[in-house]
Amino acid sequence: MRTFIWSALALTSIFCLAASLPVPAQEKASSKENLPPSVTGHRFLTLNTVVRVNQIEVARDRNEGIDETALHTLENARSFREAITAGWPEARITWAFSWLALFSDLENYKQIREYAKQCHRQYGDDVTFIPGGYFANAYNHRDQVNRDLHDGLARVSDFMGAGFRPQSVVAGFLSAVNLQFLADSEGIHVCQGNIWSQYAIDNQDGDGSICYPYYPSKEHFCKPAQSQEDLIDCVNLDGWTCDFLAARREGFKEGFNSRMGVGPIETIGNLGPEVGLRQMIATTAVHFDQGFALNKFAWVTNCWELCLVPSIGHLECLTAWLKEIRSRWPDAQCITQGEFGELWRKEFKNNDNINLRFVEKGTGIGGSDKDKEIRWYMNKEFRLAILKDLATHSENVIDFTPYAVSAREPADMTRGWSLMGVLNQKHTRPQDRPIPFLEVPSDYRMAIIQRYPGEFTR
Repeated sequence: MRTFIWSALALTSIFCLAASLPVPAQEKASSKENLPPSVTGHRFLTLNTVVRVNQIEVARDRNEGIDETALHTLENARSFREAITAGWPEARITWAFSWLALFSDLENYKQIREYAKQCHRQYGDDVTFIPGGYFANAYNHRDQVNRDLHDGLARVSDFMGAGFRPQSVVAGFLSAVNLQFLADSEGIHVCQGNIWSQYAIDNQDGDGSICYPYYPSKEHFCKPAQSQEDLIDCVNLDGWTCDFLAARREGFKEGFNSRMGVGPIETIGNLGPEVGLRQMIATTAVHFDQGFALNKFAWVTNCWELCLVPSIGHLECLTAWLKEIRSRWPDAQCITQGEFGELWRKEFKNNDNINLRFVEKGTGIGGSDKDKEIRWYMNKEFRLAILKDLATHSENVIDFTPYAVSAREPADMTRGWSLMGVLNQKHTRPQDRPIPFLEVPSDYRMAIIQRYPGEFTR
């Protein structure tokens, strides 16, 4: 489980100034007609929240973790949504309800469901289901997950009324069979179905995918489909944008949190509001600045679970982060994950044109080593990471995961769903030692050089 360390610090005067950045006036939320015609040329933020009764609802009638009932109130839901509106008036977000939160007869859950319905009408928010409250496949067979998806989505449509249908599903991790069920049986073609680089944190592992949208393979949800026959028509999205340098670590190794990036637990909760906000903005800039220049579009995503509103507090940080994004990147759009996924799906019919590059120098905060630079290359055929020591200028490959090879998901319920390649960034196996590029097996090395001519030598 993640370590929940809540800061009791008051906001500093510097932070208060950041929180007071002006926001252009907006009479009402932007309509969906304002979506751009394509992903290319634009910056996007997707922001989700999760409403649960128990921390991990591993089955319809079985739970792990703490009872979160007291944390889920209409007041907290309203405060959360108003903090977003204060920072980004036209933002549209995604609400995901767990099984128990959908069916609870407790007054607070009735009120939150009604409020989410109101937010859909007022702001254009999407409302959907989260199976298991995350990690459904670690505790349920695939056929049970399909039943939960069908019944949970039907319940959302029922309480929302007026023929409502969710645009996407939030799942944390979701197996290939269940992603195909969403596409083929439920008509839903967008799912937050992987958590990029997650390993040795929470109740399920799933390292091995690329961190931007892709069509998953029928073999493994972390693998981009290699052919039309292998393709599941359900765009697979990451759950939290992470600092690439922090993310290369195994769990909490060396005393750092490998999930640090824009997520509130790992930033505001662990680091305090001022440093946490600085890290959130720096992680965002990796994508919205150089990432945008390299890839011609950029995407940052975050999940702020509703239970964190009273646990972490500091909603001013959420508002300030959104204001800073609007100030520095005024063209950015905050839309639902379903809208973003469908926009990507409209432009990309398969994985052939995925060709992503990212460069990050460490922030010096947490596991984001200030003396390191990391370069990531991600495409249909492989993902590759190069770590550079800025003091010695030495470079080594720390991850090479080929996708044009067969893969297999676990047959049974387990926490281990990672797709480990030739070399994995978490360094949990003997073969995962960093190596110079010239030590990469020659056939793979030639494929890398062919894909990125001029960037690598033979």
